[in-house]
Amino acid sequence: MNDTPTLAEFEDAAQNLRGIITRTPLDESLHLTELLGVPVNLKLENLQRTGSFKIRGASYRLSRLSAEERARGVVAASAGNHAQGVALAAQQLGIAATIFMPLGVPVPKLLATRGYGAEVVLEGATVETPLRLAAEFAERTGAVLIHPFDHRDIIVGQGTLGLELVEDMPDLETVIVGIGGGGLAAGVAAAVKARAAAEGRTVRVIGVQAHNSAAYPSSLAAGYPMQVETTPTIADGIAVARPGDLPFELIRQYVDEVVTVTEDDIARALLVLLERAKQVVEPAGAVGVAAILAGKVKASGPTVTILSGGNIDPLLLQRVVAHGLSASGRYMSLRIPLPDRPGQLARVSELLAGVGANVIEVLHTRHGQGLQISEVILQLSVETRGEEHRALVIQTLEDAGFIATVVPN
Repeated sequence: MNDTPTLAEFEDAAQNLRGIITRTPLDESLHLTELLGVPVNLKLENLQRTGSFKIRGASYRLSRLSAEERARGVVAASAGNHAQGVALAAQQLGIAATIFMPLGVPVPKLLATRGYGAEVVLEGATVETPLRLAAEFAERTGAVLIHPFDHRDIIVGQGTLGLELVEDMPDLETVIVGIGGGGLAAGVAAAVKARAAAEGRTVRVIGVQAHNSAAYPSSLAAGYPMQVETTPTIADGIAVARPGDLPFELIRQYVDEVVTVTEDDIARALLVLLERAKQVVEPAGAVGVAAILAGKVKASGPTVTILSGGNIDPLLLQRVVAHGLSASGRYMSLRIPLPDRPGQLARVSELLAGVGANVIEVLHTRHGQGLQISEVILQLSVETRGEEHRALVIQTLEDAGFIATVVPN
């Protein structure tokens, strides 16, 4: 590919970004090391300025604008991380920034973007509307449109993360990175492989997408970027229906494999990161860990997985943690019909106590569709110790004559 960034360009970008970005640390994960059978480190890009890697590409892209382009201002569309990256980069360079965001954008991301001095316009239910409006705004006003991933300078800026990986772990053999439009994965893969080649060795790069929004597997199979039908995913930061043209070519050349993970996989990963690594990570930033936990990755030698961002709405975090506990067999809700006579609730409680299940919440009602006059419904939220314990709880209730149905969380 003729447009492949060179090692010198990545190194120049890294020099350019000194003092602007944070050099985020690597943190060894003993838990993931044990699971994968090789040393695993986490690249804590969730601790980056603005809470994600996006500040790298945005700062480098804006730094290369001409004086005339800077005077025209910049415009971007984003549901969060790209918005914050562009807003802060523009503030630091004294450039006027307008950011279009969807109406449902998480409040912390909205407030942060405004806090960096950008003018924010809220419009549309999904990011497609802001993308259209941003393009129209650029056409109407002359502002420079800053694409989140499909631009060479964006890719080069994101690739500085790859240089840090090789410098901080000289024996690195495998990199696991999430993919949305592909800017981060393209930049990291190209930079890592360029540096490794200069040192006479190889590094394997594995990309990870959310199953509900996975445009790369089919696109790579077809040989060109394809638009795919997506369904909602908690990993909204990588929910992109079509690969970027430039990232696609680099990923096709430099990424060795692309795997997908489910919503349950991602929720479990967030829970593991909270409990084991003490890291708050957004769903899109946890897909690499999700791939390890789900057995989707076969790594050789020292491995790094990139935690690409930590901007998660606290309300979403609350829901995802509950979902992660359920997916890990640590929490479940049960619906149990009971005869409406004294002692039934006490009997169920006694059975649960006998198998060491902790009751979190109880709902006891006589109102419900399909209930007989002589029936009540007991709905319990129960803390369990894993899948085997969860199965034991259900079996114990059924052996005692109760019909226990697991209610999806």
